[in-house]
Amino acid sequence: MSDSRTLTLATLRAEGACRDQVTLFRAKFGNRVEITEARCIEHAAVFSWAWAADNLLSAPARAAYKAATASAGAAYDAATASAWAAYDAATASAWARAYINDTE
Repeated sequence: MSDSRTLTLATLRAEGACRDQVTLFRAKFGNRVEITEARCIEHAAVFSWAWAADNLLSAPARAAYKAATASAGAAYDAATASAWAAYDAATASAWARAYINDTE
């Protein structure tokens, strides 16, 4: 089994990567890069890994990725649930006030 694969700018474009990610890829790597575990870890906070998993991985690799990240996703959801609830309540209340004032 290979420890790396090449990813090209052309592949990102062909798979519909957003302009920001294409620009970032080009700035960091040019037209191509060897994808390694170390390089992915080095750029962990930079690229959209969820998009990459959904669009660049084979079905078995995508399933393995989703299984490996499921617990982190659940922890994130649990940690942010109360903040999202407060945000939803505040925005709903603000919208309601604005709507009522706008119709008077």
